[in-house]
Amino acid sequence: MDGRKKITRRMYFKFSPSILSRLGEELIPNPDQGILELVKNAYDADATICEVQLLNTESIGGTIIVSDNGLGMDVETLQEGWLMIGKSEKEIASERTPLGRLRVGSKGLGRLAALRQGEQVKLKTRPANKPNTEYSVSICWDDFDSVESVENVTLSPEEQFTSSGQGTEVLIENVKVKLGKSEVKRLAKELLLLADPFNSATSFRPKLLGTGFSELEKQVNEAFFEDSEFFLKASIDENGYAKAELFDWQGNSLITASHTDISKYRKKSDSSDNIGEENLSLDTPYQTITASFELWIFQLNPQSFSAKERPDNSRKIRSWLGSVGGVHFYHRGLRVAPYGDKGDDWLKINFSRSRNPQVRPSTSTIIGRIVAEDIDNLLLQKTDRLGFIENETFLNLQQFSMNVLDWVSDFRLKTVEKEREQIKREIRPNVVEAKRVLEQVITASVPEPKLQKAVLLQVENYDKIREKDVQFLNEELQLYRSLATAGNTAAVFAHESGKYINTLKLQISILSEKMKKQLDNELFSNYFLKTLNKIQSLSSSVQGFANYPIYLLKREKRRSGKISIHQVIDEIINLFSSYLESSHIEIELKKFESEPYIKGSIALLEAILVNLITNSINAFNVDNAPVDNRKIAILTEVLDNVIWIRVMDNALGIQGIELDEIWLPGKTTTPDGTGLGLKIAKDSVIDLGGTISVIANGRLNGAEFIVKLPLK
Repeated sequence: MDGRKKITRRMYFKFSPSILSRLGEELIPNPDQGILELVKNAYDADATICEVQLLNTESIGGTIIVSDNGLGMDVETLQEGWLMIGKSEKEIASERTPLGRLRVGSKGLGRLAALRQGEQVKLKTRPANKPNTEYSVSICWDDFDSVESVENVTLSPEEQFTSSGQGTEVLIENVKVKLGKSEVKRLAKELLLLADPFNSATSFRPKLLGTGFSELEKQVNEAFFEDSEFFLKASIDENGYAKAELFDWQGNSLITASHTDISKYRKKSDSSDNIGEENLSLDTPYQTITASFELWIFQLNPQSFSAKERPDNSRKIRSWLGSVGGVHFYHRGLRVAPYGDKGDDWLKINFSRSRNPQVRPSTSTIIGRIVAEDIDNLLLQKTDRLGFIENETFLNLQQFSMNVLDWVSDFRLKTVEKEREQIKREIRPNVVEAKRVLEQVITASVPEPKLQKAVLLQVENYDKIREKDVQFLNEELQLYRSLATAGNTAAVFAHESGKYINTLKLQISILSEKMKKQLDNELFSNYFLKTLNKIQSLSSSVQGFANYPIYLLKREKRRSGKISIHQVIDEIINLFSSYLESSHIEIELKKFESEPYIKGSIALLEAILVNLITNSINAFNVDNAPVDNRKIAILTEVLDNVIWIRVMDNALGIQGIELDEIWLPGKTTTPDGTGLGLKIAKDSVIDLGGTISVIANGRLNGAEFIVKLPLK
């Protein structure tokens, strides 16, 4: 005998009433999400009508009423279903309702959140299986505050005769939160989008009574699908195999894609988004559920409408897309937030557009939907009901959708490039033909030979000037193509060298640890530690160099917009910091007290700063240049709505070349230099509408460059 004896008293879990708050409003803090859960309950009950009323909710103490014509509940369903919080419904997830719907309700937490919004709740329900019978139950949340355990509060349902038809009504009274105009408008929009308003076959249309709902409903239903430039239709079957087809605005099929056509983009995507895709072949199916993907892409410019011979509806379409645009997700017949909400870019559409804006849409120029029944209930909504848990099923479905968008963009890019090449081939003969026709017109319309000759001479002079302009542009184009080639080559080598540098740093760390174990601490510290640390430091510096071209060649930097001068300067200084430190060059920055902005692209401003800083660095590498106390200074000041940027150093200044020659391509005093840096800097300044000048020996005795740019 071990001295233990069995106690006859039974023990069980007890729950404090505070658990109701934690499981309810604290998990789902937005009132509209709780109301939507009650509406989803109506959908699960096969309701075809569901109405939401807000009475005096613009201030605390109002009432929320959600009523439907669904199947209703009997006493058993009330107890084991509606009042059961946290019950898993996986066992009935694949069972369809009498109307053929798959249930979307979860564990009752969303419903609890809605009910907890008021001080009291009254439920009236009329089950379809018991005509003329109405059950009602009242909940007063204050009753729970006066007890130690939830189960100490007993709810007493009542039964009475009714002539009303089947359905359920939930009254939430003395609401503890305000629902202002913005909250009501958001709820109205969510109710409108909840049951896919663009699917005419949907038999469930929830409504928010009053509050301007009809106006918003009209705007949502005012569809402009026929004005879209492209329509995409894609799907993934029960075996995980994808297909897609792209149509033009007339409904003509432009191109189709097989599974392998779409699947190849998995390996091109950012590795952080992939699910073990390094081992995938093109035939590997997506490990996800059956789904369809439809997307309408708009081009909101006058040329698009003119080509279709239609009135310009761009203003109305923008407003419409502002209300319902984005890619929405419909799971088991109902929409899941936040996918498709304003500001939500779950398919990284805007991010991808920043890298190639010419052929990729933005979330403000598309509307689409992904529809999935998910019979096996593989997609799991988060506890707060906002989105899905990002399991393998969801991530693969997301990846499929992104891959389809990549496929469409590649097709459009090839089409645009083909059209551009065709125009380029035709432009020369077209110019020659236009000139011939012009001469014929002049000859026919100017009968006097002397005047005719004078007019033709002026046309010839104009043609010579235009030829010079074209020749100049071609030379500029060749110069920048050469630079682009050098930049791309540098980026490739930088990317590859980065891998080897990481390996080198790892091996140094391993070597250091092994030497610590094998050698006496004093011996290691005195003879090896300093050298190993120096190698690590140099490796970090080289790794910093490798990041330069990759950082500077990012596509989004070439987009024009409002630019913060100081932010770009800070980022460039940070980019150069490792090299400057290893070269013992101090960089000093003195900023104007307020934040100046210019209009242009980040790439242009970076081209100015990088080339001027590089020029100063090179100045320290010539014979007799200072070895100690090296300094580069950058100063900004604002005068008469113009930002002055001064870049100066304390090297030897400009020697051995005329000041007006330093801007010429190929002119340089730096051994093995290209002579292109200052040329690029000057062209970039001009493109930004500014001027640049130089003092051979400025404030710090070295070269001083002064850039003046107009402020935005």
